[in-house]
Amino acid sequence: MPMRVPVICLAAGWAACFAAAAMAQEPAPQETASAEIRRFTVARATSAVQIDGVLDEAAWKDATVISLPFEWFPGDNAAPPVATEALVTFDDAHFYVAFRASDPEPGQIRAHLMDRDAIATFVQDDHVGINLDTFDDERRAFQFRINPLGVQVDAVFSEIDAAEDFSWDAIWSAEGVVTDQGYTVEVAIPFKQLRFPRTDAPQTWGFEAFRSYPRSVRHRISSRFTDRAKDCTLCQENKIAGLQGIAPGRNVEITPTVTALRSDAIDRFPDGELVKGDEDAEPGATVRWGITPNLSLNAAVNPDFSQVEADVAQLDVNTRFALFFPEKRPFFLEGADLYLTPLQAVFTRTVAEPELGLKLSGKEGKNAFGVFVARDEINNVLLPSNQGSEFAFLRTKVDSGVVRFRRDVGQRSAVGVLYTGREGDGYHNRVAGLDGFVRFTESDTVRVQYLRSDTLYPQAVATAFGQRTDPFRGDGLQVQYDHFADDWKGYVFYRDLDPLFRADSGFIPRVDVKTTEARGERFFYGTDETWYAQMSVGARGLRTEDHHGTLTDQTVEVFGTLNGPLQSLAEVYLSRNREFFAGTVYDLDRQTAYTQISPSGNVRLSLGGLFGDQIDYANARKGRIFELTPGVLLRLGRHVSLQLDHAFQTLDVDGGELYEIRLTQLQAIYQHNVRTFVRAIVQYQDLQSHPGLYNEPREPEAKDLFGQFLFSYKLNPQTVLFVGYTDSRAGLRNVGLTQTGRTFFLKLGYAFLY
Repeated sequence: MPMRVPVICLAAGWAACFAAAAMAQEPAPQETASAEIRRFTVARATSAVQIDGVLDEAAWKDATVISLPFEWFPGDNAAPPVATEALVTFDDAHFYVAFRASDPEPGQIRAHLMDRDAIATFVQDDHVGINLDTFDDERRAFQFRINPLGVQVDAVFSEIDAAEDFSWDAIWSAEGVVTDQGYTVEVAIPFKQLRFPRTDAPQTWGFEAFRSYPRSVRHRISSRFTDRAKDCTLCQENKIAGLQGIAPGRNVEITPTVTALRSDAIDRFPDGELVKGDEDAEPGATVRWGITPNLSLNAAVNPDFSQVEADVAQLDVNTRFALFFPEKRPFFLEGADLYLTPLQAVFTRTVAEPELGLKLSGKEGKNAFGVFVARDEINNVLLPSNQGSEFAFLRTKVDSGVVRFRRDVGQRSAVGVLYTGREGDGYHNRVAGLDGFVRFTESDTVRVQYLRSDTLYPQAVATAFGQRTDPFRGDGLQVQYDHFADDWKGYVFYRDLDPLFRADSGFIPRVDVKTTEARGERFFYGTDETWYAQMSVGARGLRTEDHHGTLTDQTVEVFGTLNGPLQSLAEVYLSRNREFFAGTVYDLDRQTAYTQISPSGNVRLSLGGLFGDQIDYANARKGRIFELTPGVLLRLGRHVSLQLDHAFQTLDVDGGELYEIRLTQLQAIYQHNVRTFVRAIVQYQDLQSHPGLYNEPREPEAKDLFGQFLFSYKLNPQTVLFVGYTDSRAGLRNVGLTQTGRTFFLKLGYAFLY
């Protein structure tokens, strides 16, 4: 039985802790390890299937059995510590899969209730899942994961972009049951939620069944052999044949919504009054139509495009460039993987308050395409440069459009075309170009993209921000070569962005750069005889010049990583940098460290640190930065989770401490069941500055407090009820925390499926 190691290992030293945590467990029976693709034939279900997590139907007795004989992490296709098998069948309407996940110690199974797609916490639980490459083209796969309590995660995996897009949502059924032998899971995926070829002939799909078994080490177990030297995932999948007589149906999804909102705001800070805003209740509708099995249309009329989850708080003191906040709005998230390119020319958060939206996407044979249009009430423009970025906010309407086309070439390569356009009063930004993904071998790939932009700013914006008043054009180029081997990987990267290049539909906060970067990393994999799971050492070099030939950034870095028992992770980075700012080149030495450990399935502890030289951008001088970012996740039983994250940062300059900032975020969730939760988020920031050390007047103290409360009920991703409240407060040295705004929010949506 595995040896349990107390939390005190955190202070005991790495070697002693790792040695104490060595596991001894009876491995699962091992099939002969072979890199040959495994092939299976799937037959129709011999009975109806009830999705309740209990495998008692005749259909499961007659289903195709697919074993999971390979552990690919930490082992290299080693015998897994536990036995797992997947059962696969189908009928006219559904693809069915079930799992028998054996466990010699069922009391150690990690299973918690949580919201669907909460991937950061989900991966800490035991879970099983499948990948379905429904076109068998080894380019894109649908992914479904389920924990022992039936919590769902779904995603789209893009081989070309090497990305899992967990924003994709399908409506499917899953249930799990913990037993005295481990746990079982049943899944039913409607064919109308998938895309696949239009044919009456039997189909062959790429398929993988996998299991995550987190104990002292997170064991990753699969039905396929994994060759670490191959820079491809779907090229190694199993194949399932025999799928015949299946069709997606009409695949029409209509979701009417009602959104009610009231926002109150203070009329004068700090001694004004909170003025009650107008109550706004509006109906809307979103329609998704699978025109063909391979072509879908999404339309939203008078939609609510607000997000119901607060952005994670980030430190924004002493920064030069715009901070990135990921998209969380469902309408924009679906199909987002198609618009991923080496240069981030598409970033849908640039669409802030749209009146309507329309999306068309599909794949036919070797061709994939997407079109997106929206009319926005306001226009947010990011103004980039080599030395910093600024935002211009225009209260004028803007029409946005994106056109994307990609064609498969050869066995695993592709070429693409991208166009983005934004048109407004006295304003436009148009970007067009080509991109390509070339896989020379299973270990060597090249990604390349060239874009050209055409921009005109309104006269007022150009004058206020020192931009050109006439139309101007710019070019952008990025090339990256990647190589994978058994025990090392590396890349070479080049980016050239013209000073006049703009991508207002994307997120490119810095231009006027010529950047060359190279990175190499050597891996050392553990075995049953070692105290570690994986280690690596590596080096990275970067050099950036502007288009006048001035060196603006240079980095030489060495690093090491370590994965050990108790799901521990340690990373250390040592870098020597040169940075040009305000006419001066600064030599900067920095050290970065991060460690994380999960002594049990209910606790995760983390600590990050940044130390060394840092430029004081407000006053153009060199300083010393000290930053700590501790975090803790606690799960109190299956229903309650608490996550506390803190950031503490100081910057010292000649004369003393320039500022000290503390940023704390607490998230508390009570998950009643897989459909219902209540969540509270509190974010508090306290900035203490020393005005005498600044060149410009500065408030000595500023405090901000933000709170959000949300009740959520989700029958499925589209049939939802949200009730929320947010509260914002601010304070200064002689002003206590004063309420500056509040919002009441209600949204109701119901999906009708046809």
